[in-house]
Amino acid sequence: MMTTSAALGDEIWVTNEKDDTVSVISVETLEVIQTYETGERPRGITFSKDFSRVYICASDSDAVQVMDPNTGKILHDLPSGEDPEQFVLHPDDKHLYIANEDDAITTVVDVETRKVIAQIDVGVEPEGMAVSPDGKIAITTSETTNMAHWIDTETQELFANTLVDSRPRHAEFVKDGTELWVSSEIGGTITIFDVATQTEKAKIGFEVQGVHSDRVQPVGFEFTQGDTHAFVALGPSNHLAVVNADSYEVEDYILVGRRVWHMAFNEDKSQLFTTNGVSGDVTVVDVASRKATKSIKVGRFPWGAAFRPTQ
Repeated sequence: MMTTSAALGDEIWVTNEKDDTVSVISVETLEVIQTYETGERPRGITFSKDFSRVYICASDSDAVQVMDPNTGKILHDLPSGEDPEQFVLHPDDKHLYIANEDDAITTVVDVETRKVIAQIDVGVEPEGMAVSPDGKIAITTSETTNMAHWIDTETQELFANTLVDSRPRHAEFVKDGTELWVSSEIGGTITIFDVATQTEKAKIGFEVQGVHSDRVQPVGFEFTQGDTHAFVALGPSNHLAVVNADSYEVEDYILVGRRVWHMAFNEDKSQLFTTNGVSGDVTVVDVASRKATKSIKVGRFPWGAAFRPTQ
């Protein structure tokens, strides 16, 4: 399925949970230029290092699908364990770490041999996945156990478990891998850890004027150039928070679409594209002015987003 055949510069790829599709947005025209069919309930999405393959978590198909981004053709499925939700590609471009929500495990798949090389017991309802820049540590967050699980990628074994607030969703290593940030959807916070010691360093809370605290639910977040600021999706509050990554202070809130979930920057990080599940659209945010500039209609319940350069 496609809406046009022309390639128009760099792209943002968006998974649509309820339509079983991905929408491809042109960064140049800010319009959907392609729509490709996927397996059931696509959520997590990421590209190989050379952007020649796109990996898609087809959660209800119990598979990670590998697609050719130039044609939209599904090349093959990878074994993933049950209900894959999020994943992360190791810096070696070879190993995919997958959170299996129903099985309380993290599955490690070799994308070249298409074989499962490890399954690691973690907490209940794992979702968030991250890997350190040096590739030595992988993180799984478990929504029900309320923990970040630290995995040694050489032994594929846990070496630490750290508590966070209720229902952790997303994790990222920042500042050259010296900090780990973990968002807690129901707890309404982001917890920051010192990676060297796995100890809590700071905690960030959010208050959106005129919005009940129960609706302020941090989920996905991304960092600007130099990791100076984090843009945080606050779920059904319909806002992003802009956080100073050095002081950990919230500097701004930006109104976007309904139930903002995840996001992706364009190449120079001057624009941010947010997935708004309930409104079925993507908000384009100008990073410098911190203003929403456009809404782009995509499929039903957009969930994940990933950037792809085409030149």
